[in-house]
Amino acid sequence: MTDLHDLELLLRSTTPIILIESTEEPRVIALFAQLALRIAQPAWRWSVTEGLRRIEFDADTEVRLTEPTQVLRYLRSGGEAGVYLLLDFHPYLTEPLNVRLLKEIAQDYGEHPRTLVLVSYAVEVPPELRHLCARCDLRLPGRNRILTLISEEAQAWKQSGGGGVRAAREAVEQLAQNLLGVTESDARRLIRNAIRNDGAITADDVAEVKRAKYELLSPGGLISFEYDTRSFADVAGLANLKAWVERRRAPFLDPTRTQDFPRGILLLGVQGGGKSLAAKAVAGRFGVPLLRLDFGTLYDKYIGETEKNLRRALATADQMAPCCLWIDEIEKGIATGTEDEGVGRRVLGTLLTWMAERNTRVFLVATANDIDRLPPELVRKGRIDELFFIDLPDAAVRAAAFAIHLRRRGLDPAGFDLPRLAQASEGFTGAGIEQAVVSALYAVEATTRAPDTCALLNELGRTQPLSVVMAEQIEALRDWARERCVPAH
Repeated sequence: MTDLHDLELLLRSTTPIILIESTEEPRVIALFAQLALRIAQPAWRWSVTEGLRRIEFDADTEVRLTEPTQVLRYLRSGGEAGVYLLLDFHPYLTEPLNVRLLKEIAQDYGEHPRTLVLVSYAVEVPPELRHLCARCDLRLPGRNRILTLISEEAQAWKQSGGGGVRAAREAVEQLAQNLLGVTESDARRLIRNAIRNDGAITADDVAEVKRAKYELLSPGGLISFEYDTRSFADVAGLANLKAWVERRRAPFLDPTRTQDFPRGILLLGVQGGGKSLAAKAVAGRFGVPLLRLDFGTLYDKYIGETEKNLRRALATADQMAPCCLWIDEIEKGIATGTEDEGVGRRVLGTLLTWMAERNTRVFLVATANDIDRLPPELVRKGRIDELFFIDLPDAAVRAAAFAIHLRRRGLDPAGFDLPRLAQASEGFTGAGIEQAVVSALYAVEATTRAPDTCALLNELGRTQPLSVVMAEQIEALRDWARERCVPAH
């Protein structure tokens, strides 16, 4: 099945108005030029700058009808039977006269078959026209087609005098995989840029394509691309979580696997326990892009817009697959109280439907601090694979955390008494340990001595750990999680 076949079926179905949402306007015009010759129907294109022109062959046939109402009156009063592409017509659909003229042209299709094709990046028609319309989405190129595009662009580079393209098979495969989800025009442009940069396709090109793909798919900023993914070596403890992810890495990345691939996890734990770092490390271990969904960017004062924004954000994640989608503090985004006029419940419903029905390789990593605000339908198996609890770290994990944060700041952990620091930091979270290291560095910065164990112990003694400051809340969370969650450490 091809785009040309889909469009031919629509034209032969006598649908009077076809809606095409696409940024590939030249490709749409080229498809209809081929189709016009194939089915022996004249085809025209209209734009506000050029008026009405034939598209299936180069000729001087031209009708200067640059005003939208003017061209609709022309078609209504006896324009030639055929196909008419109206480019970027969406701003004029707010005019009642234009809507009425479109309706009359469509209703007169039986006597005068004129098919109107509205082409724009976004087309929303008024309710009174919807029963006269059919939508057609251009197909996105599959992996084989993208490999063909890479071959074509490599050949074009060679013919232009650039020589042969240097490319490792693995880099080409990764490039093709990461271009899934973008239009053919954008895929070709990104391939061309990768080749012309240095006459090669490398791992660096793949990374650049990931960033460019994100910019293409999420121009509104509803979902953010996290460049700073981590490795599990940057995370102290979490042995159970690391082993769980490791067992599922190969099945998640296996493109031939069509079912039962990993879907996601929920990380519950105390604040500062390392949930965000763990989310970044999961994406880093899988070796896929990390997208972050912030519910604060989704909410809109107009009814229905918040849910629409969420659907667009989730669709972006689907197009970026394989990837990880990180929803931080998910309980704040799906509050189901009455004060928001039901927006929270509708958002929750939209999210739950996507979680249950998606068939794309989007691994969800949701984090939460307050279990009481999580609806039970969110945490059931089938929507997530496992619920992990990140507890306060024990002495061994605290010692490992000190080593990681000291090493990250250019200090040798071997020069510190890690067991003593671990003992003195009982009740501290990973974030608290990191802050103690930072504070110790500030404390000795004005002196000539280097930071040592005593400096760190002094900072620990000046700070009350979170387990003391929020003792009641943390103990209640630990009691709830003890029999209900898998311990992450």
